[in-house]
Amino acid sequence: MNANEQRILVVEDEPTIARAVADRLSAEGFAVEIAADGPSAVDRARTYRPDLIVLDVMLPGFDGLEVCRRVQAERPVPVLMLTARDDETDLLVGLGVGADDYLTKPFSMRELTARIRAILRRVERSSAPPPGEPLRTGPLEIDPKSRKVRRDGKEIHLTPTEFDLLDCLARNEGAVLTRAVLLEQVWDWAGASGTRAVDSHVKALRRKLGAELIRTVHGVGYCLETGDAS
Repeated sequence: MNANEQRILVVEDEPTIARAVADRLSAEGFAVEIAADGPSAVDRARTYRPDLIVLDVMLPGFDGLEVCRRVQAERPVPVLMLTARDDETDLLVGLGVGADDYLTKPFSMRELTARIRAILRRVERSSAPPPGEPLRTGPLEIDPKSRKVRRDGKEIHLTPTEFDLLDCLARNEGAVLTRAVLLEQVWDWAGASGTRAVDSHVKALRRKLGAELIRTVHGVGYCLETGDAS
């Protein structure tokens, strides 16, 4: 393996899908390994130390949600979840256990690789020295250096994507940001569709921070309102 190759672990129990995904990612320049069930996925994540995991929800042994919980407990790693069910509850649970993003089957290989590259770019950006001091607005304190968020002094655990989304909304407090703008600034998907990703992450933020802080402007997007916007 080339030292510059980024490592992807593909966890998928359907051999045809696993092989197709692995072949495409290899062609895109990634180093790829495959696991076909929950226990082997956790083992391979421990030994292979991937830069990102493509993780199917439905797996033998134990499901992808449990894989995500166990992997994140040992070493935080970006996770793109694959689900055959377009069920909002499942998606929110996946985001809640540490997934960064999700794709609903069937999906195009082009979109899969675009999402993977976007996640890896966000990880790279977040590892750079962040600008600015902690942002305090209303009950929230957002610290870009530690990437921690507190509400009323109590720390709230957010996934990397949730943090980036909140930070984007907070630095534009009082302004309505369209889903397209959020996709470009947070997900790095210029000109892409994927509003469900935005909506699901906003709902996850509301559950953790309080529904009253993020206002929906129907047909447009979202706005953070803590009462401190100038």
